[in-house]
Amino acid sequence: MAYNNGQTVTLNGPDGHEIRVRLEVNSKARRLILRLDERKREAVAIAPSRRQIKDAAAFAAERIDWISTRLQHLPDVVSFEEGSVISFRGMPCRLTAQGEGRVARMVLGQPNTLCAPGDPETLHLRTTRYLKKQARADITRAVKRHSARLGVTYKDISVKDTRSRWGSCTADGKLSFSWRLVMAPPAVLDYVAAHECAHLLEMNHSPRFWAHVATCCSDWKHQRAWLREHGASLQAAGT
Repeated sequence: MAYNNGQTVTLNGPDGHEIRVRLEVNSKARRLILRLDERKREAVAIAPSRRQIKDAAAFAAERIDWISTRLQHLPDVVSFEEGSVISFRGMPCRLTAQGEGRVARMVLGQPNTLCAPGDPETLHLRTTRYLKKQARADITRAVKRHSARLGVTYKDISVKDTRSRWGSCTADGKLSFSWRLVMAPPAVLDYVAAHECAHLLEMNHSPRFWAHVATCCSDWKHQRAWLREHGASLQAAGT
């Protein structure tokens, strides 16, 4: 059977249910890699080259039990719709399309409520727009603080909806972050900002790099652990 880059294949799980596996080629990969796409709730088998796509499919088939177990433990999807409760800066937040005016606003309470007046059918768009705006503001403040402390200069900050990375730093000083960090506790967002600012000094994960992170965020191990444990929940929101 011939396989193509980007193709999705269906494999039989241990209990007979179908499991979707997407095949991808990434020239930066040094070996066959298997990961989960939490939002699409499918596995991704990555091959270093096109000629190894078939090997990636076989690699996934050999580990179908692992894939099945991981998929079953993914958190439930929380849609951005009327009455849904999401996390905003680590606290519960209810969504509603009701309210006056046209500007989305946060109303404090138990829980807090994000009022984004308008058509309930497009509440997810207004919610996402609000979260992205708040994420950019929070991240920008954190980056400015950490870059000043480390004595580094960044070129640009972008906020995206990334799946595999919470943040990234290019060699020319461009920083990129996932807007979903605004749903995490502020200390977690702060850690990711410190992490990427430290990359402006060390483009690696050496002891010197982590020392720079610790200069900005002394409890970085705790925040990293939180993200590893709860990151899938952030990815499952608004999908």
